[in-house]
Amino acid sequence: MKPTVGIVGTGIYLPKGRMTAKEIAEKTNGIWTEQAIEEKLGIIEKIVPADPVMDGSQEMGALAALDCLKNTGVDPKEIDVILCVTEEWKEYPLTTSALYVQDRIGAVNAWGIDVQNRCCTTVSALKMAKDMLIADDDVHTVMVVGGYRNLDFVDYADRNMSMMYDLAAGGGAIILKKNYGKNLLLGSHIIGDGSLSRTAGVEIGGICNPITSENLEEAKKSLRLLDPIKMKNRLNEVSMPNWNKCIEESLRKSNITKEQFSKDGFLAILHMKRSGHFSLLQDLNLTPEQSIYLENYGHIGQIDQILSLHLALQSGQVKDGSVVCMLAAGIGYVWAANVVRWGV
Repeated sequence: MKPTVGIVGTGIYLPKGRMTAKEIAEKTNGIWTEQAIEEKLGIIEKIVPADPVMDGSQEMGALAALDCLKNTGVDPKEIDVILCVTEEWKEYPLTTSALYVQDRIGAVNAWGIDVQNRCCTTVSALKMAKDMLIADDDVHTVMVVGGYRNLDFVDYADRNMSMMYDLAAGGGAIILKKNYGKNLLLGSHIIGDGSLSRTAGVEIGGICNPITSENLEEAKKSLRLLDPIKMKNRLNEVSMPNWNKCIEESLRKSNITKEQFSKDGFLAILHMKRSGHFSLLQDLNLTPEQSIYLENYGHIGQIDQILSLHLALQSGQVKDGSVVCMLAAGIGYVWAANVVRWGV
């Protein structure tokens, strides 16, 4: 029989810094009001870095990994592979984040690799982890882990950047085991649209537009919509259909009906504007209690799905019998969903 793959548990690291809707409004220089940021963008407050040592992207991932080991009781020497979802913006460019985590947690028997799919990376990495666990007889335990703080590049005075005002900071980790026997990771589905690959990104600091003495200060806040009209028009056309397709296909591959999901489901979804979140719940026939709106955390990139599951386990919103759907989207553009049947 084909092996199964189960989630052992999760770990989280959240910096102590907070940025309120009022503070965000002030940084927009009058473009947005505090009320609009709370009600429309859905940000009461968000998590921001506070400690210059602990709150680096790689270190936040390592701290989340340590929390995951503590929560699960897994011996780090059992880990065979580390799939690291830490962002490209990290303490030192061109260093390997997976191997930083490997050393920090004592996973001496693991090899590691960095994977990148922007805010879709965790959902994508979970599929990769499952496929590796099934295909490779020598892989029994995989950790997916990472840190995120792309908020450092946000220019709040840029009118086009309101969709990224919610960017926040933190780390998350999740451990999967072959034939664990519970919390089974089932179907996944991912859709990519390369026509949007260069419609958003950090404009200054790469090969095409290197940092100079003249653009240094601008470079620090140059995460931008590089082609805002094309991006927004295309997303309006395809984003919701692609998300629905990902959900439908991941449920189909899991042999779970939409009716079952409506009854027993929990949607672990990234932070988005308030109307979009609750519209999606309505479309899926889910109640607000069948998800967690991250209005007090912000959007911690690809960490959102781990955080949502972590919080839902603490609150009892996910329990034995729950059907968890992790839903993500990342600039590039990528949409992804997977399904986990919690419990035995």
